[in-house]
Amino acid sequence: MDGLDGVDGLDGVDGLDGMDQGSGRAGRAVQHLLRGHSRARVVEYGVPTSYEIEPRLLRAFTAVADELHFTRAAARLYVAQQALSRDIRRLERELGVELFVRTTRQVALTPDGERLLPYARKVLTACDELSDAFRAATRPLLVDLNTTDLANGRVLERARELAPDQELMARYESGLTGAAAQILAGGLDVSFGRFGGLGAVERAGLASQFVRYEAMAVLLPERHRLADLAAVPLAALAGESVYAAAGNDRTREWTDLAARLFEGRGIAVAPRAPMAVGKEEFRRIMAKLGIPALVVVDFPPIPGHVLRPLVDPVPLSPVSLVWRKGLRHPALDALRAAAAEIGAREGWLERPEGAWLPEAEPGVPAA
Repeated sequence: MDGLDGVDGLDGVDGLDGMDQGSGRAGRAVQHLLRGHSRARVVEYGVPTSYEIEPRLLRAFTAVADELHFTRAAARLYVAQQALSRDIRRLERELGVELFVRTTRQVALTPDGERLLPYARKVLTACDELSDAFRAATRPLLVDLNTTDLANGRVLERARELAPDQELMARYESGLTGAAAQILAGGLDVSFGRFGGLGAVERAGLASQFVRYEAMAVLLPERHRLADLAAVPLAALAGESVYAAAGNDRTREWTDLAARLFEGRGIAVAPRAPMAVGKEEFRRIMAKLGIPALVVVDFPPIPGHVLRPLVDPVPLSPVSLVWRKGLRHPALDALRAAAAEIGAREGWLERPEGAWLPEAEPGVPAA
């Protein structure tokens, strides 16, 4: 077709074969519509089926159409006049028409601009209605707390106070590795845990906010040789086999943290044990194993066991709030605000002198 040579996507398009080359009403219409618009897709009778126009460009157009003045339209949209002019030129290229007649004294709509204006208003009204509908009926935010009675629950409760109109639903996935898979699959929205313990591919699809340094502890059977100590030096665990959820695919980040902490200290990560779900099952398994377990200092009490903080050095578990990249939700904003508020008040972001952290840990603030 005359004037269409080299336009992407026109070779062999049904409805163009055999059309009068450069003559006839349809041929002239196609040339006009595709002038300077190589992205248009012609499917039937030479008519573009989609311009893929961004609503932002239509907002720029309607603002200028309303004001008939580029400076006032730019002020109305809170953008620079150069950016507004650039958007109008882009829209004109997309449509293959001129929308405004510009002179040094005035701006006026062309006939094509007048034809576009009612359609642009309809599209923008639909976009606004869609946005309002989802703001008015925001779905619940699914928040994984790992387990009950941890500090994560306090963040959730404060977020509920900050956003009383939002629904934040608690879940218990027992480990960030398992929760991250659920987040990426859309089954969860948010979780807590060691962000740096996830794989690079997983981290690439997630966003995080550092929440706290959580001191680590050891859970000991009541008759263990170290149970009478107020705090257990790491060196005192040499020769011990310590439970750290080995073999649990949902908590691989915790087992990895334990392996890094124990390396070079003569402490072994205990072999795989049956995965315990719930406090009672965990108590039963630990009683059966009769060995220490690596936990955090605010771990809930377990009958028949004593909790002792680890020292010399104090090992830290870095905890982050983790969510899917691109997630926007007012309840997520409340969670992030709650974590920052409590952390600032209680010193969660203060790293104790001489404390231990895994080296080159992603997601942890610089010292």
